[in-house]
Amino acid sequence: MTDTHVAGVCGSLADDSATRVSLGVALDAAREAGATADLLDLREFDLPVFDADDREPGDVPELTRRVRAADAVLLGTPVYHGSYASPLKTAIDYCGFDEFEGATVGLLAVGGGRFPVTALEHLRSTCRALDAWVLPHEAAVPRSGQAVQDGAFADEDLRERVATLGRRAVRHAHIDADPATPESEENVGAGDDP
Repeated sequence: MTDTHVAGVCGSLADDSATRVSLGVALDAAREAGATADLLDLREFDLPVFDADDREPGDVPELTRRVRAADAVLLGTPVYHGSYASPLKTAIDYCGFDEFEGATVGLLAVGGGRFPVTALEHLRSTCRALDAWVLPHEAAVPRSGQAVQDGAFADEDLRERVATLGRRAVRHAHIDADPATPESEENVGAGDDP
């Protein structure tokens, strides 16, 4: 058993969510690799649309506490209009450098179409702007209606790619952080909005 804790943040609010199933596979793989794991299901958090004048409404303190407690964070999102979902964006907006700077982050995107990769690119850019160390390995689940059926993966190769994300999160959870990015040095944060 390692002293590693992995949190998975599910950006889907759908009851029958392929994103939640996929994050479950990644978190199970993290547990099999010796870590403890925690699913942060955003359906269970009261997170109003981000307002820089009210940084801790609703369940924000609980969300940020649980993200900060993790050695590695997996961000899972459905793909909406080529990007990541607004519930996940809201959660990330309430978090920030305190939660992500130097943290290992793994990315998972689940789409109904064939190419859910732009959401991964957007998430990677966002995380790097917060000085997170983003795993090179990322998991994309295309054609999710075929890939995930009855709460389980129908495609073993995709399931293994998602499980690898969980194992890599454990393996690299304590990696030395990269130097700050130029983007992060200019990122004054939402709290400093004009």
